[in-house]
Amino acid sequence: MPNLIDTFLDYIRTERDLSAHTARGYGADLLQFGQYLSVLDPLGGFDETLTADELSARELPDDETLRTRVLGVLPADIRHYLAVLRNSHYSKSTVARKLATLRSFYKYLVRVGLLEDSPVSVIRTPKQDRTLPKCLEVEQVERLLAAPDSRTFLGSRDRAILETIYAGGLRISELVGLNIEDLDRETCTARVLGKGKKQRVVPLGRCAVEAIEHHLAMRNLRAEPLTTGPMFVNRSGKRISDRSIRRKIDKYMIEAEIPTHISPHTLRHCFATHMLNNGADLRSVQELLGHENLATTQIYTHLTTRKLQDVYQNAHPLAR
Repeated sequence: MPNLIDTFLDYIRTERDLSAHTARGYGADLLQFGQYLSVLDPLGGFDETLTADELSARELPDDETLRTRVLGVLPADIRHYLAVLRNSHYSKSTVARKLATLRSFYKYLVRVGLLEDSPVSVIRTPKQDRTLPKCLEVEQVERLLAAPDSRTFLGSRDRAILETIYAGGLRISELVGLNIEDLDRETCTARVLGKGKKQRVVPLGRCAVEAIEHHLAMRNLRAEPLTTGPMFVNRSGKRISDRSIRRKIDKYMIEAEIPTHISPHTLRHCFATHMLNNGADLRSVQELLGHENLATTQIYTHLTTRKLQDVYQNAHPLAR
């Protein structure tokens, strides 16, 4: 009988058509759970001092043992596993994600008839801390966008990347996946592939499109002109990676003298917040970001409310 974890990962890649990135995340979570099962006392005793670091040094049990233990897991075992994660200082969001992986895994085992009920069904997801996303001021974003030297090939590429992320509110995976043919120069829009492989068309604006066209013109001087293929490539001509983009943003943050550390996703937060600050309605921002649930977009209203409070405190004569 094949390893149940490998069988599940094949299922989500083929039948559910999840992205390779999502499949890797599921695989890492289930590997850790398998390592936990390798130290699980079959008599039901729990080691209260167990940590995630100790699990990482363990190997998965053989396929037959793993199958037996996976199918024999009780809700108490799941609760103990979550306690191990919390005691190992994992954040609540990370614990919730790992629990969601187990929900999907055991739901699959019920679906294929290996279990009658999921041991995870009675486990409640831990309540999440509500944290506001980081957001730069407009002036800081402008300094960041101006940091790359557009007169050079790599500088023009980096300027186009930053402009595109901020102008379209793109996820980094959406940016990396952009192709030349996805850009509509006449309407200043781009077709992007978002989560769940759902396509949407996003407006980019004149500045971002001009930055892209400038970069492609410089790229065409170095190699045979292309009308299809990756929009942004590395030195070797291959599609740029998200890791490279993160390194570039770190570099330009220093050059722009912006003290706050940000990720590429921060520019997506800036896009949403600045849109709302300038009068965009929440539903439109939801569509632009590609959020399925409006509640996901509503977190940005807390940022704009805070901005209004700052304005009130500074402007109202009795506020102080």
